[in-house]
Amino acid sequence: MKMYSHDAISEILEYRPPMALLDCATELGEGKWAALKNITFNDIVFNGHFPGHPIVPGVMQAEAMEQLAELALHSRMKADASRLVLAKRLRKVKFRKPALPGDRLVIELELKNVSGDEAEASVSCRTNSGLVSQAEITMGFFPRRREQAAIASFGPLDKSPEIAADVNRIMTIIPHRYPFLFVDYITKMDSTKVIAVKNVSASEPFFGAHSARTPTVPVPFLSEIVAQAGCVLTLARPANAGKLAYFMAIDEAECIEPARPGDQLLIDVDVPEGGSKFGKGEGRIFIGEKMISRTVMTFAVVEGG
Repeated sequence: MKMYSHDAISEILEYRPPMALLDCATELGEGKWAALKNITFNDIVFNGHFPGHPIVPGVMQAEAMEQLAELALHSRMKADASRLVLAKRLRKVKFRKPALPGDRLVIELELKNVSGDEAEASVSCRTNSGLVSQAEITMGFFPRRREQAAIASFGPLDKSPEIAADVNRIMTIIPHRYPFLFVDYITKMDSTKVIAVKNVSASEPFFGAHSARTPTVPVPFLSEIVAQAGCVLTLARPANAGKLAYFMAIDEAECIEPARPGDQLLIDVDVPEGGSKFGKGEGRIFIGEKMISRTVMTFAVVEGG
């Protein structure tokens, strides 16, 4: 076994507080690893998820899983001056029970396959209450740099008086708050589709802490952006007034290109209507004409309280 303190992890990975989600780790051998994240009420994420009802976001658990996968691969898929190592695909991500302040989150990982420029891992998170979440993750390389596009004039996606909902209206529908509210406004919304926008800025709280040398939106956050837009659509339906929507699973998600400061994200989400408290949605995120991610998700609508 080989032990890694937080200091040792920080020498290998580029993450810094509050986005450094591994307090310590152990290489168990034969491709197996374990890591610990102590959950404290002082974690900044609880300011926005949720006020008065603190719960570790599922995608933060997925981000911790991704960071452990990156640590496990650091000698076999090393980030360098030209490439980042991030999650390319998430599959069978299930959020089984809440992780709460005071819990100790143990992340367990097993590498399944390392071949060429990709690696597959099975990861789970547990607390003293049992299994909290699990996922299948495919790690891969992305270019560290992207050619900077010319600053464009304003377009049809930009905020205008004709939008369907601004951030103040959004906050009357969903409970997310700073620093975990990732939808700036809704441009269009009907019974089964929502079009939303997220303007990505270098002043985001996670930049400088996530991939410190090359700020990128954490890959699991792309699924969270889709989920929040879908949540607005779902909870805006009259039958769901006063209810809450919980992220239950990421059935599959793909990252084609990381999002970076200066990007304007178009979020296109389809959520079919249904009578069950469980539902599925599919969302895509675009930068201009290019799709950068896709998420298929499962959620549950429950009574508020």
